[in-house]
Amino acid sequence: MKIIIVGGVAGGMSAATRLRRLDETAEIIVFERGHYVSFANCGLPYFVGGVISDRGDLLLQTPQSLGARFALDVRVDTEVVQIDRVAQTVTVRDLLTDVESVEYYDRLVLAAGASARAGAVSDATIPTHTLRTVDDVDHITAVLAGAGAVSAVVIGGGFIGLEAVENLVHRGVHVTLVQRGPQIFTPLDPEMAAPVLDRVRERGVDVRLNTIVTGHSGDSVTLSDGTTVSADLVIDASGVRPDVTLAEQAGLRIGESGGVWVDGTQATSDPLIFAVGDGVEKTDAVTGSGTLVTMAGLANRHGRSVADSIAGTAEHAAPALGTGILGIFGLTVALVGWNETRLLASARAHRIAHTHPANHAGYFPGAEGMSMKLLIDADTDAILGAQIVGGAGVDKRIDVIAVAMAAGLGASALTRLELAYAPQYASAKDPINQLGYVADNLARGTSVNLQWHELEAARAAGSVLIDVRSAGEFAAGSIPGALNVSLDDLRARLNDLPRVPLIVHCQVGQRGHTAARILAQNGFDVKNLDGGYRTWLAGTSSLVVSPIAERVLA
Repeated sequence: MKIIIVGGVAGGMSAATRLRRLDETAEIIVFERGHYVSFANCGLPYFVGGVISDRGDLLLQTPQSLGARFALDVRVDTEVVQIDRVAQTVTVRDLLTDVESVEYYDRLVLAAGASARAGAVSDATIPTHTLRTVDDVDHITAVLAGAGAVSAVVIGGGFIGLEAVENLVHRGVHVTLVQRGPQIFTPLDPEMAAPVLDRVRERGVDVRLNTIVTGHSGDSVTLSDGTTVSADLVIDASGVRPDVTLAEQAGLRIGESGGVWVDGTQATSDPLIFAVGDGVEKTDAVTGSGTLVTMAGLANRHGRSVADSIAGTAEHAAPALGTGILGIFGLTVALVGWNETRLLASARAHRIAHTHPANHAGYFPGAEGMSMKLLIDADTDAILGAQIVGGAGVDKRIDVIAVAMAAGLGASALTRLELAYAPQYASAKDPINQLGYVADNLARGTSVNLQWHELEAARAAGSVLIDVRSAGEFAAGSIPGALNVSLDDLRARLNDLPRVPLIVHCQVGQRGHTAARILAQNGFDVKNLDGGYRTWLAGTSSLVVSPIAERVLA
């Protein structure tokens, strides 16, 4: 069997090496239009920042090493420009000589990946660099070293954009981050993204929201807000789009998401052609519909799957959860599944749990806080997604939730997970268990929560907000118009409370839950502000400090 693979990075090379391990007799040719194969593209920003000092460490394999170990025919600087499905051939162009040739295939694997999204700037003549290949990194580091660059503009505040920002700052470069929308890192909901924005600004990054690059002159660029900023270097990290050029030319089915359609075995609409990687539509784990997920882990996993399919031992790919993680200036940001923004847009009934636990026992030195958000199906208790922002321990918790989702565990089942505990690693009630307790209370109706963005409407409809924190906490900062009755005084003050719908809150939600239980059992209509003052503050980015006497319940 002769197998041709188009694309020699994550998905393509995983397919090639797995195929060789399954079939020693197959002829396997890999065409890669770039100059490098099997390189560590996720490590590229860290070479720019000097965290990875040896460029060679990014080059995991070469055509020579792959030929020696796996008997693969790997041809770089070679682009597949056309597919003839009837003849089962591909037309190949040598990019160094411009000579074209034709190769027959028994099976064809498309692993072309994704390309940079167009439209990051309004003026196509503005010189920008992307950060996706080894060549990109070589160009960027040459600019930084040769010109002595001291300023840069990064367009786009997603995974690659934020990694670029962090590593440029490590190099001593002043960075302006330009984000088209009102929020950086849009996979997060606004209240979860707020601490990320704060941390980026704390490190001296000039963040421009609701802004695009509109022009340039010399070593500066003009922004849509009317300002001009210095830019010895402009990096376009505004996103990617599936590279479906070959698939469209060949008449293969394109999914509703814009990626190449594949079935569970990674076969396209032509049973002799398979596809993997960032250019391919995945099956969403939450809805079962087509979606785009551009993660290296999935590309590698599906590359292995397509090899099994071609070798005759097909195993259907699992739906994609979209699990991701990012490190930015000491913060760890992790997510899985859907966010609230997407759930609201699809009008899907859901419940939400916010918690703010420490990563391990608070009495043990070095405890770090984290903010956690769990999204739950209101009808089935299924976990729809989660977001976590904090320090140490975030990676562990998001992986536990991802496994729970893959296993089909409901949110309330998180209470029953038996997780490793010692005070330097966790709490006796692990943050995952704590999320489960909140979810279980919501499912049973023991607790009724209100989200931070629902507060204004609820108060406009007549609800009264009660802050059950201490007087000292209240004085340090509070929600405007809240009445302060500390939890410890609540039972003695029941007769002072108005008989209208009440909303209670504390700092992070736990005391608020206790207060809500006291009030509910005394005949009050009450909801707990989910995640407390900390979540509200992150969501509104507003802090009010005023004399305690103006708002304490008389």
